[in-house]
Amino acid sequence: MTAAQNEMLLQSTTEEGDDDGVPRGIIAPHAGYSYSGSTAAYAYLALQEMLSSSSSSSIVTCTVLVLHPSHHVYLKGCAISGASTIETPIEPIPIDDDLRSELHKTGSFSIMDQDTDEAEHSGEMQYPFISKCFTDSMNHSKSSSSSPTTTTTPPLLRVLPIMVGALSTTQEVEFGKLMAPVLARPNIFVVISTDFCHWGDRFRYSPTPTEPTGITIPSSSSSSSSSSDTTNGGGQQHEQIYQYIERLDRIGMDHISMQQPGAFATYMKDYKNTICGRAPIAVYLNAIDTNKQKGVEQLNLRFVKYAQSGQVRSRQDSSVSYASAIARKL
Repeated sequence: MTAAQNEMLLQSTTEEGDDDGVPRGIIAPHAGYSYSGSTAAYAYLALQEMLSSSSSSSIVTCTVLVLHPSHHVYLKGCAISGASTIETPIEPIPIDDDLRSELHKTGSFSIMDQDTDEAEHSGEMQYPFISKCFTDSMNHSKSSSSSPTTTTTPPLLRVLPIMVGALSTTQEVEFGKLMAPVLARPNIFVVISTDFCHWGDRFRYSPTPTEPTGITIPSSSSSSSSSSDTTNGGGQQHEQIYQYIERLDRIGMDHISMQQPGAFATYMKDYKNTICGRAPIAVYLNAIDTNKQKGVEQLNLRFVKYAQSGQVRSRQDSSVSYASAIARKL
Protein backbone atom coordinates (compact mmCIF):
# COMPACT_ATOMS: atom_id res chain seq x y z
CA MET A 1 0.00 0.00 0.00
CA THR A 2 1.26 3.46 -0.87
CA ALA A 3 0.75 6.50 1.33
CA ALA A 4 -1.63 7.91 -1.29
CA GLN A 5 -3.78 4.76 -1.26
CA ASN A 6 -3.96 4.80 2.52
CA GLU A 7 -4.85 8.49 2.50
CA MET A 8 -7.69 7.85 0.04
CA LEU A 9 -9.13 4.99 2.11
CA LEU A 10 -9.17 6.96 5.36
CA GLN A 11 -10.42 10.24 3.87
CA SER A 12 -13.29 8.53 2.04
CA THR A 13 -14.53 6.92 5.25
CA THR A 14 -16.82 8.20 7.96
CA GLU A 15 -17.70 6.19 11.05
CA GLU A 16 -21.23 4.88 11.17
CA GLY A 17 -23.34 5.37 14.28
CA ASP A 18 -22.57 6.39 17.83
CA ASP A 19 -18.98 7.40 18.62
CA ASP A 20 -19.24 8.17 22.36
CA GLY A 21 -16.43 6.88 24.54
CA VAL A 22 -12.66 6.68 24.26
CA PRO A 23 -11.53 4.25 21.52
CA ARG A 24 -9.71 1.28 23.07
CA GLY A 25 -9.40 -1.20 20.23
CA ILE A 26 -10.63 -2.43 16.88
CA ILE A 27 -11.30 -5.56 14.86
CA ALA A 28 -10.05 -5.18 11.28
CA PRO A 29 -9.64 -7.43 8.21
CA HIS A 30 -6.30 -8.32 6.63
CA ALA A 31 -6.94 -9.22 2.99
CA GLY A 32 -5.45 -7.29 0.07
CA TYR A 33 -6.31 -3.61 0.27
CA SER A 34 -8.33 -3.74 -2.97
CA TYR A 35 -10.59 -6.26 -1.23
CA SER A 36 -10.76 -5.24 2.43
CA GLY A 37 -8.94 -1.91 2.69
CA SER A 38 -12.09 0.19 2.65
CA THR A 39 -13.63 -2.00 5.38
CA ALA A 40 -10.51 -1.75 7.55
CA ALA A 41 -10.51 2.04 7.18
CA TYR A 42 -13.81 2.24 9.08
CA ALA A 43 -12.10 0.68 12.10
CA TYR A 44 -8.90 2.72 11.86
CA LEU A 45 -10.79 5.98 12.21
CA ALA A 46 -10.91 5.01 15.90
CA LEU A 47 -7.10 4.79 16.18
CA GLN A 48 -6.81 8.11 14.40
CA GLU A 49 -9.26 9.58 16.91
CA MET A 50 -7.47 8.04 19.89
CA LEU A 51 -4.05 9.37 18.86
CA SER A 52 -5.41 12.85 18.14
CA SER A 53 -7.32 13.04 21.42
CA SER A 54 -4.29 11.81 23.36
CA SER A 55 -2.37 14.92 22.27
CA SER A 56 -4.01 16.85 25.11
CA SER A 57 -3.72 14.04 27.67
CA SER A 58 -0.92 12.78 29.89
CA ILE A 59 -0.22 9.74 27.66
CA VAL A 60 3.39 9.98 26.49
CA THR A 61 3.70 6.70 24.59
CA CYS A 62 0.95 4.70 22.88
CA THR A 63 1.48 1.03 22.08
CA VAL A 64 -0.69 -0.65 19.46
CA LEU A 65 -0.95 -4.32 20.39
CA VAL A 66 -1.68 -6.34 17.25
CA LEU A 67 -3.16 -9.78 17.92
CA HIS A 68 -3.12 -11.77 14.69
CA PRO A 69 -3.52 -15.43 13.67
CA SER A 70 -0.98 -17.76 12.08
CA HIS A 71 -1.60 -18.83 8.49
CA HIS A 72 1.70 -20.60 7.72
CA VAL A 73 3.09 -22.23 10.86
CA TYR A 74 1.49 -24.40 13.51
CA LEU A 75 1.71 -22.67 16.85
CA LYS A 76 0.14 -24.01 20.02
CA GLY A 77 0.52 -20.86 22.05
CA CYS A 78 1.35 -17.19 21.46
CA ALA A 79 4.53 -15.72 19.98
CA ILE A 80 5.77 -12.13 20.14
CA SER A 81 7.58 -10.43 17.27
CA GLY A 82 11.35 -10.41 17.68
CA ALA A 83 11.79 -7.36 15.44
CA SER A 84 13.10 -4.00 16.58
CA THR A 85 11.20 -1.96 13.98
CA ILE A 86 8.27 -2.56 11.65
CA GLU A 87 8.91 -1.05 8.23
CA THR A 88 5.96 0.39 6.30
CA PRO A 89 5.62 2.38 3.05
CA ILE A 90 4.79 5.43 5.16
CA GLU A 91 6.96 5.55 8.28
CA PRO A 92 8.73 2.84 10.33
CA ILE A 93 7.17 1.93 13.68
CA PRO A 94 9.38 0.99 16.65
CA ILE A 95 8.61 -2.14 18.66
CA ASP A 96 7.69 -1.73 22.33
CA ASP A 97 10.73 -3.51 23.79
CA ASP A 98 9.63 -3.00 27.40
CA LEU A 99 6.23 -4.61 26.90
CA ARG A 100 7.77 -7.45 24.93
CA SER A 101 10.19 -8.15 27.77
CA GLU A 102 7.39 -7.94 30.33
CA LEU A 103 5.25 -10.49 28.51
CA HIS A 104 8.16 -12.77 27.65
CA LYS A 105 9.22 -12.92 31.29
CA THR A 106 5.89 -14.53 32.18
CA GLY A 107 7.13 -17.66 30.43
CA SER A 108 3.90 -17.94 28.45
CA PHE A 109 5.08 -16.32 25.22
CA SER A 110 7.71 -17.43 22.73
CA ILE A 111 9.53 -15.12 20.29
CA MET A 112 8.85 -15.30 16.56
CA ASP A 113 11.80 -15.74 14.24
CA GLN A 114 12.17 -13.22 11.41
CA ASP A 115 11.04 -15.54 8.61
CA THR A 116 7.82 -16.44 10.42
CA ASP A 117 7.15 -12.81 11.26
CA GLU A 118 7.70 -11.53 7.73
CA ALA A 119 5.66 -14.31 6.10
CA GLU A 120 2.50 -13.58 8.14
CA HIS A 121 0.25 -11.20 6.19
CA SER A 122 -2.40 -10.87 8.90
CA GLY A 123 -0.08 -8.63 10.88
CA GLU A 124 1.63 -7.05 7.89
CA MET A 125 -1.58 -5.62 6.42
CA GLN A 126 -2.30 -3.66 9.61
CA TYR A 127 0.96 -1.74 9.93
CA PRO A 128 0.54 0.81 7.09
CA PHE A 129 -2.82 1.83 8.56
CA ILE A 130 -1.25 2.22 12.00
CA SER A 131 1.61 4.31 10.60
CA LYS A 132 -0.75 6.50 8.58
CA CYS A 133 -2.97 7.17 11.58
CA PHE A 134 0.07 8.32 13.52
CA THR A 135 1.40 10.63 10.79
CA ASP A 136 -2.08 12.09 10.34
CA SER A 137 -2.36 12.79 14.07
CA MET A 138 1.04 14.50 13.97
CA ASN A 139 -0.05 16.69 11.07
CA HIS A 140 -3.36 17.44 12.75
CA SER A 141 -1.61 18.56 15.94
CA LYS A 142 0.67 20.91 14.02
CA SER A 143 -2.13 22.44 11.94
CA SER A 144 -4.48 22.90 14.90
CA SER A 145 -1.93 24.65 17.15
CA SER A 146 -2.49 28.39 17.39
CA SER A 147 1.20 29.13 17.96
CA PRO A 148 4.54 27.29 18.29
CA THR A 149 4.43 27.74 22.05
CA THR A 150 1.10 25.92 22.35
CA THR A 151 1.92 23.00 20.08
CA THR A 152 0.56 19.70 21.31
CA THR A 153 1.89 16.44 19.96
CA PRO A 154 0.37 12.96 19.96
CA PRO A 155 2.04 10.29 22.07
CA LEU A 156 5.05 8.45 20.70
CA LEU A 157 3.91 5.40 18.82
CA ARG A 158 5.06 1.85 19.47
CA VAL A 159 3.71 -1.47 18.21
CA LEU A 160 3.86 -5.05 19.47
CA PRO A 161 2.68 -7.86 17.18
CA ILE A 162 1.58 -11.09 18.86
CA MET A 163 0.81 -14.19 16.85
CA VAL A 164 -2.00 -16.21 18.43
CA GLY A 165 -1.84 -19.87 17.50
CA ALA A 166 -4.21 -22.82 17.74
CA LEU A 167 -5.33 -22.53 21.34
CA SER A 168 -7.55 -24.76 23.41
CA THR A 169 -10.49 -23.16 25.20
CA THR A 170 -8.49 -23.37 28.42
CA GLN A 171 -5.55 -21.57 26.81
CA GLU A 172 -7.83 -18.86 25.44
CA VAL A 173 -9.02 -18.18 29.00
CA GLU A 174 -5.48 -18.27 30.41
CA PHE A 175 -4.00 -15.90 27.82
CA GLY A 176 -7.02 -13.62 28.18
CA LYS A 177 -6.56 -13.35 31.92
CA LEU A 178 -2.82 -12.86 31.49
CA MET A 179 -3.27 -10.02 29.03
CA ALA A 180 -6.26 -8.36 30.73
CA PRO A 181 -4.24 -5.94 32.91
CA VAL A 182 -2.14 -4.94 29.89
CA LEU A 183 -5.20 -4.21 27.76
CA ALA A 184 -6.65 -2.08 30.55
CA ARG A 185 -3.73 0.36 30.48
CA PRO A 186 -4.80 3.71 28.98
CA ASN A 187 -1.79 3.82 26.64
CA ILE A 188 -2.60 0.44 25.04
CA PHE A 189 -4.71 0.22 21.88
CA VAL A 190 -5.62 -3.25 20.58
CA VAL A 191 -5.96 -4.37 16.96
CA ILE A 192 -7.56 -7.77 16.39
CA SER A 193 -6.71 -8.94 12.88
CA THR A 194 -9.22 -11.29 11.26
CA ASP A 195 -11.28 -11.98 8.19
CA PHE A 196 -14.66 -13.65 8.48
CA CYS A 197 -16.25 -16.45 6.43
CA HIS A 198 -14.00 -18.09 3.82
CA TRP A 199 -16.57 -19.77 1.57
CA GLY A 200 -15.88 -22.15 -1.31
CA ASP A 201 -14.32 -25.46 -2.26
CA ARG A 202 -10.81 -24.05 -1.95
CA PHE A 203 -11.55 -23.30 1.72
CA ARG A 204 -13.29 -26.67 2.28
CA TYR A 205 -16.30 -24.82 3.64
CA SER A 206 -19.40 -24.35 1.51
CA PRO A 207 -22.70 -24.63 3.43
CA THR A 208 -25.76 -23.31 1.62
CA PRO A 209 -29.35 -22.45 2.56
CA THR A 210 -30.41 -25.89 1.29
CA GLU A 211 -27.37 -27.71 2.73
CA PRO A 212 -26.58 -25.82 5.95
CA THR A 213 -24.09 -26.46 8.71
CA GLY A 214 -26.63 -28.56 10.59
CA ILE A 215 -27.84 -25.62 12.70
CA THR A 216 -30.85 -23.52 11.72
CA ILE A 217 -29.66 -19.99 11.00
CA PRO A 218 -32.30 -17.42 11.99
CA SER A 219 -33.17 -14.57 9.66
CA SER A 220 -31.55 -11.27 10.54
CA SER A 221 -32.99 -7.79 10.11
CA SER A 222 -29.42 -6.40 10.21
CA SER A 223 -28.54 -8.01 6.89
CA SER A 224 -27.73 -5.41 4.25
CA SER A 225 -28.13 -7.70 1.23
CA SER A 226 -30.59 -6.68 -1.45
CA SER A 227 -34.05 -8.09 -0.88
CA SER A 228 -34.53 -8.36 -4.65
CA ASP A 229 -32.43 -11.52 -4.61
CA THR A 230 -34.62 -13.30 -2.09
CA THR A 231 -37.56 -14.11 -4.36
CA ASN A 232 -37.95 -15.92 -7.63
CA GLY A 233 -40.36 -15.16 -10.43
CA GLY A 234 -43.23 -16.88 -8.66
CA GLY A 235 -42.81 -14.85 -5.50
CA GLN A 236 -41.41 -17.83 -3.61
CA GLN A 237 -38.67 -17.09 -1.10
CA HIS A 238 -35.21 -18.03 -2.37
CA GLU A 239 -32.10 -16.94 -0.50
CA GLN A 240 -28.87 -16.47 -2.42
CA ILE A 241 -25.73 -18.10 -1.01
CA TYR A 242 -24.02 -14.75 -0.37
CA GLN A 243 -26.99 -13.66 1.72
CA TYR A 244 -26.78 -16.89 3.70
CA ILE A 245 -23.06 -16.22 4.28
CA GLU A 246 -23.84 -12.74 5.57
CA ARG A 247 -26.42 -14.07 8.02
CA LEU A 248 -23.90 -16.63 9.21
CA ASP A 249 -21.28 -13.92 9.72
CA ARG A 250 -23.64 -11.51 11.43
CA ILE A 251 -24.62 -14.11 14.00
CA GLY A 252 -20.92 -14.40 14.83
CA MET A 253 -20.56 -10.62 14.92
CA ASP A 254 -23.51 -10.40 17.31
CA HIS A 255 -21.90 -13.00 19.58
CA ILE A 256 -18.62 -11.06 19.56
CA SER A 257 -20.45 -7.82 20.41
CA MET A 258 -21.98 -9.57 23.43
CA GLN A 259 -18.43 -9.80 24.86
CA GLN A 260 -19.17 -13.24 26.28
CA PRO A 261 -16.34 -15.67 25.44
CA GLY A 262 -18.54 -18.69 26.05
CA ALA A 263 -21.19 -17.48 23.60
CA PHE A 264 -18.60 -17.01 20.85
CA ALA A 265 -17.09 -20.43 21.58
CA THR A 266 -20.54 -22.01 21.27
CA TYR A 267 -21.13 -20.19 17.99
CA MET A 268 -17.86 -21.49 16.56
CA LYS A 269 -18.66 -25.03 17.70
CA ASP A 270 -22.15 -24.93 16.22
CA TYR A 271 -21.50 -23.18 12.91
CA LYS A 272 -17.80 -23.90 12.35
CA ASN A 273 -17.49 -20.61 10.50
CA THR A 274 -14.07 -20.19 8.89
CA ILE A 275 -13.09 -17.05 10.82
CA CYS A 276 -9.29 -17.14 10.58
CA GLY A 277 -8.78 -14.85 13.57
CA ARG A 278 -11.06 -16.80 15.89
CA ALA A 279 -8.22 -17.42 18.38
CA PRO A 280 -7.19 -13.73 18.67
CA ILE A 281 -10.88 -12.84 19.03
CA ALA A 282 -11.34 -15.43 21.78
CA VAL A 283 -8.28 -14.22 23.71
CA TYR A 284 -9.47 -10.63 23.40
CA LEU A 285 -12.99 -11.48 24.58
CA ASN A 286 -11.59 -13.31 27.60
CA ALA A 287 -9.35 -10.35 28.42
CA ILE A 288 -12.05 -7.68 28.25
CA ASP A 289 -14.49 -9.96 30.10
CA THR A 290 -11.92 -10.36 32.88
CA ASN A 291 -11.56 -6.58 33.16
CA LYS A 292 -15.33 -6.17 33.17
CA GLN A 293 -15.84 -8.78 35.92
CA LYS A 294 -13.15 -7.12 38.06
CA GLY A 295 -14.67 -3.67 37.56
CA VAL A 296 -11.50 -2.42 35.86
CA GLU A 297 -12.90 -1.43 32.50
CA GLN A 298 -16.13 -1.89 30.56
CA LEU A 299 -16.36 -1.54 26.80
CA ASN A 300 -18.96 -1.10 24.10
CA LEU A 301 -17.96 -3.29 21.15
CA ARG A 302 -19.84 -2.48 17.96
CA PHE A 303 -19.39 -3.52 14.33
CA VAL A 304 -19.36 -0.60 11.91
CA LYS A 305 -18.79 -2.16 8.49
CA TYR A 306 -19.31 -5.47 6.66
CA ALA A 307 -18.38 -6.51 3.12
CA GLN A 308 -17.66 -9.55 0.96
CA SER A 309 -15.04 -10.04 -1.75
CA GLY A 310 -17.80 -11.17 -4.10
CA GLN A 311 -21.41 -12.33 -4.19
CA VAL A 312 -21.54 -16.12 -4.19
CA ARG A 313 -24.44 -17.45 -6.25
CA SER A 314 -23.25 -20.95 -7.13
CA ARG A 315 -20.94 -23.66 -5.82
CA GLN A 316 -18.36 -22.67 -8.41
CA ASP A 317 -17.90 -19.29 -6.71
CA SER A 318 -15.89 -18.39 -3.63
CA SER A 319 -15.64 -15.40 -1.31
CA VAL A 320 -14.10 -14.03 1.86
CA SER A 321 -16.03 -11.79 4.26
CA TYR A 322 -14.66 -8.71 6.02
CA ALA A 323 -15.93 -6.88 9.09
CA SER A 324 -14.70 -3.98 11.20
CA ALA A 325 -15.58 -3.21 14.80
CA ILE A 326 -14.67 -0.55 17.33
CA ALA A 327 -14.38 -0.99 21.10
CA ARG A 328 -14.98 2.13 23.18
CA LYS A 329 -14.73 2.64 26.93
CA LEU A 330 -18.03 3.20 28.68
